Amino acid sequence: MALLQISEPGESAAPHQRRLGVGIDLGTTNSLVAAVRSGVAEVLPDERGRAALPSTVHFSPDAITTGHEAAMLAGAIRSAKRLMGKGAADLEGHWLAAHHRFDTSGALPGFVTEAGPKSAQEVSAAILGALKARAEATLGGTLAGAVVTVPAYFDDAQRQATKDAAAMVGLPVLRLLNEPTAAAVAYGLDSGEEGVIAVYDLGGGTFDVSLLRLQRGVFEVLATAGDTALGGDDLDNLLVDWLLERVGVDGVPDGQARVALKELARGLKERLSDETSVPVELEIGSHRWQGELTRETFERLVAPLVDATLKPCRRVLRDAKVAREDIRAVVMVGGSTRVPAVRARVSRFFEREVLIDIDPDSVVAIGAAVQADALVGNRADDDLLLLDVTPLSLGLETMGNLVEKVIPRNTTIPVARAQEFTTYKDGQTAMALHVLQGERELVDDCRSLARFEINGLPPRVAGALRIQVLFQVDADGLLTVSALERESGTVASIDVRPSYGLEDGEIERMLGESMERAAEDAVARALAEQRVDAERALEAIGSALASDGDRHLDGSERAAIDALAGAVRQAVSDGDRDAIRAAVEALEAGSARYVERRMNASVHAMMAGRTLSEIDDE
Repeated sequence: MALLQISEPGESAAPHQRRLGVGIDLGTTNSLVAAVRSGVAEVLPDERGRAALPSTVHFSPDAITTGHEAAMLAGAIRSAKRLMGKGAADLEGHWLAAHHRFDTSGALPGFVTEAGPKSAQEVSAAILGALKARAEATLGGTLAGAVVTVPAYFDDAQRQATKDAAAMVGLPVLRLLNEPTAAAVAYGLDSGEEGVIAVYDLGGGTFDVSLLRLQRGVFEVLATAGDTALGGDDLDNLLVDWLLERVGVDGVPDGQARVALKELARGLKERLSDETSVPVELEIGSHRWQGELTRETFERLVAPLVDATLKPCRRVLRDAKVAREDIRAVVMVGGSTRVPAVRARVSRFFEREVLIDIDPDSVVAIGAAVQADALVGNRADDDLLLLDVTPLSLGLETMGNLVEKVIPRNTTIPVARAQEFTTYKDGQTAMALHVLQGERELVDDCRSLARFEINGLPPRVAGALRIQVLFQVDADGLLTVSALERESGTVASIDVRPSYGLEDGEIERMLGESMERAAEDAVARALAEQRVDAERALEAIGSALASDGDRHLDGSERAAIDALAGAVRQAVSDGDRDAIRAAVEALEAGSARYVERRMNASVHAMMAGRTLSEIDDE
């Protein structure tokens, strides 16, 4: 099926005129741009033949420098992707705060530069602008659009920030694509694999693992997990610490020395992918050390980090209800997957050989380029369809501080789900809606995304109105929530654009807590639901007593019901679920005769002065 029809029949361009679409891997450490040329997806190098552009930017009053040249300048900004979609509050304790100065006076935190404060979006825009210029120079034309990849765990704010960055440099975004899905596109087309595959993505600053089902051109993400605070840089840092111990330096050297030491560590790591040992000569100040680093020593150093990546692997298998033996292939993504220990450990975990046919540094950009080529209309006969998933559940706050999940986590997107809610009190003319994200049962344990109100509701008795709340997540993972009251046609909606993103590792923490505290949360939810039932019972009996209690009850009966209502309030205050249930049942039983009298009185009033035939005719 065609993904996009570019023009009407009879109005299409000549067959030889191709629209230029590119795939961009906007990485934390390095970024790449790729395109399909002569039917083959390939990375576009710069004029010196370098494929990767370091995600580094330097701002001066009269120039913006990116990539390799920027990396040599003092004050250059690195790893700005970690701050995409985040606010000033997220800087506290953040890795970037220790390496850069920030201006927090504006709506977004700004890196302090010679040209003034620059947001993470502006830094990413400079990188995207450089890649756009490279692509247009190489391809010889104006780009029709780009597919830009993002980590699977980017939330709404981070995805929107990525789109904003592209807009700043006039780059049309055809689609935001999860990085693991992009890798699956590349391998799905090249190897023709069908069935369930695992995509293991160990990048410079993040780790993701996803399970995808490939069948007849349909790519469906079954589940995804990861750790946004774990990446190849952590392997390098372990090696840096080991080198400092060898040379006998206590503490971290100054900035330039640390950068040089990290470059040395990275080089040693890369050499050990092909060699069993490498010689090392190191000099820091008056301290010198000469020796060798073996692959065995390096593998022992990084083993705990490699093992840490297997925990999310177990989680996706459990979430997708897939057995290891059902995995048809394992795709390796990210430069650190070249490390033999990583490949061996992952292969042993999934009990099969891993796929390394495509350069793990380039596979994401190549997959994005294939998708971009389809989206601009160059592959009208392409049957490719991509289905991503929501990383966390989305829902609404309901009475009792409870969360009602409307879209569960790992639901395939794009998706639209509706659920009906009703009013709690008689005569209610407005309803506040609180949109939440997370796996826990109580509002306080989930993340608040947005609040809005639907006003102008017809005043009806509690429970009579029906308000349909619709959650829509588009292909880029962006959320719109709307509310419709059917009787009056009243509508309210909101596009969820939170002003800050999740902390590094926040999703991992939220998922972990939801499992660790599942039993505790079930008890808390049951108690909250029982309290809501009690509040409804108290609301109903209180309203009835205020209306006609004196007419249908004598003094002793009224006192007995008041006492039972007081017992319910006391049980709610004590927080014992069984006691609340018992008190509510006692109140309902104790007020049954009163309720019966009210009903009879209502029927008598309705029939007063009328015949049965008149009532039957209505």
